Amino acid sequence: MTDSQIAQLPPTRGTLTPGRSLADLTWLRVGGPAAWLFQPADAEDLAQFLRDLDPAVPVFPMGVGSNLIVRDGGLRAVVVRLGRGFNGIVAQDGEVTAGAAALDAHVARRAADAGIDLTFLRTIPGSIGGAVRMNAGCYGSYVADVLREVTVVTRSGTLQRLTPAALNLRYRQSDLPEGAVVVSARLAGPAGDPDTLHARMAEQLARRDATQPTKERSAGSTFRNPAGYSSTGRADDSHDLKAWKVIDAAGLRGARRGGAQMSEKHPNFLINAGGATAADLEGLGEEVRKKVYDSSGITLEWEIMRIGDP
Repeated sequence: MTDSQIAQLPPTRGTLTPGRSLADLTWLRVGGPAAWLFQPADAEDLAQFLRDLDPAVPVFPMGVGSNLIVRDGGLRAVVVRLGRGFNGIVAQDGEVTAGAAALDAHVARRAADAGIDLTFLRTIPGSIGGAVRMNAGCYGSYVADVLREVTVVTRSGTLQRLTPAALNLRYRQSDLPEGAVVVSARLAGPAGDPDTLHARMAEQLARRDATQPTKERSAGSTFRNPAGYSSTGRADDSHDLKAWKVIDAAGLRGARRGGAQMSEKHPNFLINAGGATAADLEGLGEEVRKKVYDSSGITLEWEIMRIGDP
């Protein structure tokens, strides 16, 4: 962003903060500042801001930073972070409409209260906007299975409703329009008994806590499983190759670089073990990718998004 572009940012009813550090907004607690952090007052405010913003100014929508490394040099862009006006959850008639800032866990619980089975969302860290963008999933279920419609504000400032087909949802990927900001999603799940659904979620939480470093600073799974997946993101049962297994086989469980470490508990979790920089974390990840390739011929793909300047 040039000085002239910064000086010409459009007026807004929301909050614009220059040079805002993003480190405390990510689960890994690393990274430099955004040129500007924009927290819109509502969807209309967001649409007007994006419409009037210089098209040459990059925009990055950011959720709760649960799947993100911001590099130490920061991000020369307007980072859009949705707040309280975008976290509503309404469950009725077998469907749930959730704002993009609503946490996945909250949506799962509210759906269960209404007898709607979205239990797979309970253990997924992050918010609904990110879950849509990444086609989040676990326990054999994915957002692609339950999504009915998503509402976005485009980079040109128009409000659009998109079908799942338009998003081309697949394993940890979607085709959201460039620069578009998800503002809400409509989901539908099977009917279920509320008590049974809540009990299932409690079991899922216990299983997750027993196998993953949930008390550490991590960003969830670091690398995608190098297995076969269908276009909807569902695992192909003819494959059972897991990223953690090939990392473990390469002798990288517990591997360290600076303050970064591959978890002893689950070697596909990259953690900030204390004082890590973004360079430590990304550097260790790249070292793991190289050593796994050298030992097995498998090229691991990042699941964690990395953005910004070194």
